[in-house]
Amino acid sequence: MPAVVTTASQVQCMHGGMATLVTTNSVLLAGGMPALLETDIPIVAGCAFVVGVVPSPCLTIQWAGAATKLTVNGAGVVLIDSIGTCMNAAGAPQGVAIVSGGSPMLEAI
Repeated sequence: MPAVVTTASQVQCMHGGMATLVTTNSVLLAGGMPALLETDIPIVAGCAFVVGVVPSPCLTIQWAGAATKLTVNGAGVVLIDSIGTCMNAAGAPQGVAIVSGGSPMLEAI
């Protein structure tokens, strides 16, 4: 199984913005940190993306391709190879998030 993305992982948009990773998960740890769920929506700060002359920063990330057999309260756990789509304020996709620092070690609480 691919490594699990946790609150200690690093996630950024393609334009350099960094995501703040928080989760509603309180029962599954990976490498000692809470695992992210596909229902968690990271907030992105510091994105410098501009369309023409209009700023269009990435603000959130939506996950797809989370684990189907490893779930917490019905929500799939985000894996290192899950796809995080960066979204602007209008909800338009602006690229795929860059994820690093997953953990293969799981611990249920």
